[in-house]
Amino acid sequence: MQTFLVGGAVRDAMLGLTVHERDWVIVGATAEALEREGYRRVGRDFPVFLHPHSREEYALARTERKTGPGYHGFETRFTPDVTLEQDLERRDLTINAMARGGDGTLVDPYGGQRDLEARLLRHVSPAFAEDPVRVLRVARFAARYARLGFSVAPETMALMRQMAATGEIDALVAERVWQETAKALAEPSPEVYFDVLREAAALAVIFPELERLHGVPQPPLWHPEIDTGVHVRLVLRAAAQLSPLPRVRFAALMHDLGKGTTPPAEWPRHIDHERRGVALIHALGERLRVPNDFRELAVAVARDHGNCHRALQLRPATVLDLLERCDAQRRPERFGEFLTACEADFRGRYGFELRPYPQATFLAAALAAVAAVALTAEERAGLAGPAIGVRMRERRLEALALLCAARPPTASP
Repeated sequence: MQTFLVGGAVRDAMLGLTVHERDWVIVGATAEALEREGYRRVGRDFPVFLHPHSREEYALARTERKTGPGYHGFETRFTPDVTLEQDLERRDLTINAMARGGDGTLVDPYGGQRDLEARLLRHVSPAFAEDPVRVLRVARFAARYARLGFSVAPETMALMRQMAATGEIDALVAERVWQETAKALAEPSPEVYFDVLREAAALAVIFPELERLHGVPQPPLWHPEIDTGVHVRLVLRAAAQLSPLPRVRFAALMHDLGKGTTPPAEWPRHIDHERRGVALIHALGERLRVPNDFRELAVAVARDHGNCHRALQLRPATVLDLLERCDAQRRPERFGEFLTACEADFRGRYGFELRPYPQATFLAAALAAVAAVALTAEERAGLAGPAIGVRMRERRLEALALLCAARPPTASP
């Protein structure tokens, strides 16, 4: 029985990055032998075990053979005669197909070290095409390592395009798509995930709402980048710079979906795209099983990002309506996330990256002013039920009127 450190821990250590978790492969053993030594089995489809002391994951070396469509259609073999090289061959990318022995020796049968040095994401073998999830994983790794200069190898991109053309990507299920997408949204360069999917012809299959934005023009005065697809990419990049939260980044990505359904005769204007975008987010959220907190924030941003941009021109009543629609008093943290996503929308335009965005500061102050309003005992005297709410609204509008009167004038994007 031999034990090897494999996968991401080997890769990231060679890149000089922090290793967050370690995975191990055991060659020449059986499940029964490991259980006798105190390992606890946790894998359902194939034997994965938790070490009795470190609680790290140990898997028996295995091979896989394609037996049906999608990522479920595999037959797995994990007998003691499976070699380390056979186990590594089934992995997706060469940089993930390296191992280290107990003495520190690197086992690299497929050129992972070479591709690390060349900054390439290259598939290990033609078996890559048997699992459509690997397309998502390559895009996610590209989003993680783009800042280090990594790109997808041309032959791997060609293979992913072939998978899209033959319909293999159609076998992806919603849960896996969202799982990989949520991880990608947390990466340093999440926009690269969608770039790679688009280059691989997979974006139109998985996110047709985003694919439709490319080639759709916007008014050049407020959108020097003109193309809505380019704009949304820049917005996601700006959101990643402003917030580490995947749901903020998701909301930024989704904010202009409605522009993809504007009739071409109306271009470059996009009247009522906010309402149409909300409907598209609901549909996408249902299709991909997007968590409710992601959906709710995305809907709020799609619906009201225009009002946020116009905050310095809005009447006090309109500002209060915006705060109430966003449930800002009860959920101030989410309102802060709303403002961040709207700021990302503003900055996701050529030449706007470093411009000030006082709208966010103003609306945060508006929320504070509204939250500070309270009725004295004298003001409550003689009031009951709805009358108290009416008086509270009057007082809140008075507070907002004072705040609005002090606003600096500014143009709206």
